[in-house]
Amino acid sequence: MKLASLKNGTRDGRLVVVSKDLSRYLDVSDIAPTLQAALDDWSSVAPQLETQYQGLNRGEANDSLAFSAEQCESPLPRAYQWADGSAYVNHVELVRKARGAEMPPSFWTDPLMYQGGSDHFIGPTDDIPLADEAWGIDFEGEVAVITGDVPMGVSAEEAKSSIRLLMLVNDVSLRGLIPNELAKGFGFFQSKPSSVFSPVAVTPDELGDAWDGAKVALPLLSHFNNEPFGCPNAGVDMTFEFPELIAHAAATRPLGAGTIIGSGTVSNKQGTDYGTSIMEGGVGYSCIAELRMIETIRDGQPATSFMRFGDRIKIEMLDEQGASIFGAIDQQVVRYE
Repeated sequence: MKLASLKNGTRDGRLVVVSKDLSRYLDVSDIAPTLQAALDDWSSVAPQLETQYQGLNRGEANDSLAFSAEQCESPLPRAYQWADGSAYVNHVELVRKARGAEMPPSFWTDPLMYQGGSDHFIGPTDDIPLADEAWGIDFEGEVAVITGDVPMGVSAEEAKSSIRLLMLVNDVSLRGLIPNELAKGFGFFQSKPSSVFSPVAVTPDELGDAWDGAKVALPLLSHFNNEPFGCPNAGVDMTFEFPELIAHAAATRPLGAGTIIGSGTVSNKQGTDYGTSIMEGGVGYSCIAELRMIETIRDGQPATSFMRFGDRIKIEMLDEQGASIFGAIDQQVVRYE
């Protein structure tokens, strides 16, 4: 099943089911007005939504309309909780290596996670408004899950059953603000502006064999200014899988239905000090910072600049037949006035 939230002038959008090929949608607001409402009553609402979804795919929905990502908010335009992990420890290792810092052994056994702002997410094709290029504007391509209610102290095995939906993420980061902010010892805040999610959120069964209950074994595609930038496989080098991340987040508190848990930047080890661009025959990167790390390790200094006003980023994931699963995050950075 594929779900989206269409813009309708409200904070939470209007819930629709979207056809498997992302060509048509059907209003299901009579079943649940918003995605959060559906998640709050998932056991009774999901079967009804599934029935509408199957009918839409069979061409039985006479009142369906043409679907476009431009109509969409992020699937949850706001959420009760957004917690982002750093499951691809290769990415963390590169960050520290570039500045000559050793990596604590605990990073391989205890997940990193921060709690992001969730009161406002940017739509998947909306501009990213920021005031200053000197902030070091970067994209981060990730995968995320949306959970149902999760009890405190849940095990990773038990956490599997709480995963309701998956989507893609652009976790916008301001690299120039991060060092001073982290040095305060209180974590990210100003350096993590509003995040962005794919037009569509999908139930795990939509991924077929690419979903093993814990991770997605498909490449995450990034195009920066219309050029291929990264295609690392999200199922490779994921040190902490989604059930582990959920259990980590719920270790000392329960998680409410609609909690979003992110994977962190998708990153694969690939030789040459763990990085090779697509042009060099590798799988590239899911953020500019990682490329700059490789340049620093190789050459002593980075050569690639962070994003500037007018730059575009597109993030997408295709199935084995080449069809888009979640639709594309496709955005331009603009000056905030």
